[in-house]
Amino acid sequence: MKAIVVTDQTAGTAGMTLAERPEPPAAINDVVVEVHASGYVPTELEWPSTWTDRADRDRSPSVPGHELAGVVTALGYGTTGLSVGQRVFGLADWHRDGTLAEYVAIEARNLAPLPGDVDFTVGASLPISGLTAWQGLFQHGRLQSGQTVLAHGAAGAVGTMVTQLAREAGAYVIGTGRAADREKALDYGANEFVDLATDSLEDIGQVDLVFDVLGGDIQKRSATLIKTGGTLVTVVGPPESRPADGLAIDFVVEADRAQLTEVVRRVRDGRLRTNIGTVASLDDAVATFNSTERLKGKTIISVRP
Repeated sequence: MKAIVVTDQTAGTAGMTLAERPEPPAAINDVVVEVHASGYVPTELEWPSTWTDRADRDRSPSVPGHELAGVVTALGYGTTGLSVGQRVFGLADWHRDGTLAEYVAIEARNLAPLPGDVDFTVGASLPISGLTAWQGLFQHGRLQSGQTVLAHGAAGAVGTMVTQLAREAGAYVIGTGRAADREKALDYGANEFVDLATDSLEDIGQVDLVFDVLGGDIQKRSATLIKTGGTLVTVVGPPESRPADGLAIDFVVEADRAQLTEVVRRVRDGRLRTNIGTVASLDDAVATFNSTERLKGKTIISVRP
């Protein structure tokens, strides 16, 4: 099969190549999925799990990509809950070869059924962004109706999901970003927008929940805005700052079939729009990942037209 392969951590995306790799077998509790579309996160090549297994042994050459939508082609021994020929989408294990390939072996529990009226490209754009937003808001942030959310990166792939899910839950959402992001953030449902380059973040007053995708100085300043009992949720590693009378939680997104089902249900009925930027073929993937243009939404690789 064709797959994107990386072998040199220091080379970054410049070290990506399109290569022939053996098709993966289905281990116990695995399925093999014929990948139709794959998502990619720009920071993947900085993750230790891209390069080593759980015992910290080198596993390169490795295949990046962890989001997928496709069709089940084989079941491993003992696998239940899915069937050959079923349309699925989901989140591949961080420490195994990923989804920038024509086929991937993946634990069945990491997948959910993809309804027939949801395009594969849309399906592949949902797992990381949708689950990150869902888990940050509801599991870790314990968001309640009537609360105020400060959503950083509100025009990005995660930020647009955070905004929409928070608004649906009855929250008031203040989005942040660059000036060029204002209209997009408001279009996805932010009640207000703060330009981090020119507006004063401190002028927004106190909030119940900060959803941080930036870290650094913005995270430190945001921590001071959290109400008593509020929460700072971050996805950029252990928080450098904590609210005076609240919680600070960092987390790594996890696959969850029930949550994937909730996310795709909202896409089907029009309550949730995905934020897809560039769509490229597998043959053009390396050039796409090495582009110097600023990302505008989720990058999706269409593995099969």
